[in-house]
Amino acid sequence: MWWNFVARSGEEIVQARNDWEKGERFGEVHGYDGARLPAPALPTTPLKPRGRVR
Repeated sequence: MWWNFVARSGEEIVQARNDWEKGERFGEVHGYDGARLPAPALPTTPLKPRGRVR
């Protein structure tokens, strides 16, 4: 998970961020009076899954 985007890979996180910035896929937040929040810049290091521990 990175900034409220949940994905299986770093590539999916990049795509989710791009979709958010374009206003695609995620819809609108009704009742919020401010401008759409921009997603923060991606980290410069590769995003890696944490693994699943039970």
